Amino acid sequence: MKRIFIGVLIVLFTSTFFTSCKKEVNVAPVKKEQAVEKVDEVQPKVERPTLSEEEMFQRKTLDELNRQGHLKRIHFEFDKYEITDDMKSILQSNADWLMKFPTVVISIGGHCDERGTEEYNMALGEKRASSAKNYLVNLGVSTDKIRIVSYGKTQPLVRGVDEDSHYKNRRDEFIITAK
Repeated sequence: MKRIFIGVLIVLFTSTFFTSCKKEVNVAPVKKEQAVEKVDEVQPKVERPTLSEEEMFQRKTLDELNRQGHLKRIHFEFDKYEITDDMKSILQSNADWLMKFPTVVISIGGHCDERGTEEYNMALGEKRASSAKNYLVNLGVSTDKIRIVSYGKTQPLVRGVDEDSHYKNRRDEFIITAK
């Protein structure tokens, strides 16, 4: 009971104190503010230098260049190493790119399908790579920028025993080895 009495007294004293401390405050009438226009901040544009195609080329790694697929693969008929008419445009495109970047060194890998002996396919893969090299040289690519290697049937692109799989595996791959 004593606690309740003390609590009531505290509340009474507090309310009396705050009500007796009232001051008159002169409040000036609020002036209507003028509308402020929103001004967009102008961010200074940072001019980044535009890189030339040569500079972008030099910044890329060999892996990046090879993944971008600038040099396309070509395919061969069964048991042949002659460049077919439909592959000549691909070689022309490869030659154009190589002449655009004359410091590039490439490796042409000759591949075969799974048919035939290991020795026969190694020889056929070398003939295929040599055939592509000679075609590129005739188009103006420097011969000392091209290396050839034969993989025979050791690195198939796809697995399968159908004609489509065999065709995909009879190919030359163009790999950038130096820039």
